[in-house]
Amino acid sequence: MQRPVEPTQYVSLRFTESLALHGLSASVGSVGDAYDNALAESIIGLFKTEVINRHGPLETLTEVEFALMEWCDWYNNARLHSRLDYLTPAEYETAYYAQQPPRRPARV
Repeated sequence: MQRPVEPTQYVSLRFTESLALHGLSASVGSVGDAYDNALAESIIGLFKTEVINRHGPLETLTEVEFALMEWCDWYNNARLHSRLDYLTPAEYETAYYAQQPPRRPARV
């Protein structure tokens, strides 16, 4: 007799199905499980290395929240990125949209 599916396995299966519907695959694991989100974990690792380890220890949740907001603003708007020809992500995005043909407004 088979055991019922554990709740963690069920969530994992549903998550994997959701990824598949969007044409994505889990970063690690076998078919039917997705225990890892490599992008999120690498971003969390960057934050820990660049903020918590360098500027910590942070004493309160409020300090962590403000450090996170400042770091996210820098990461998304001010850091120079080699894959973007040493532009900031904000500059690269602005240049990208400047090259796109203008969109016609939808008719109502």
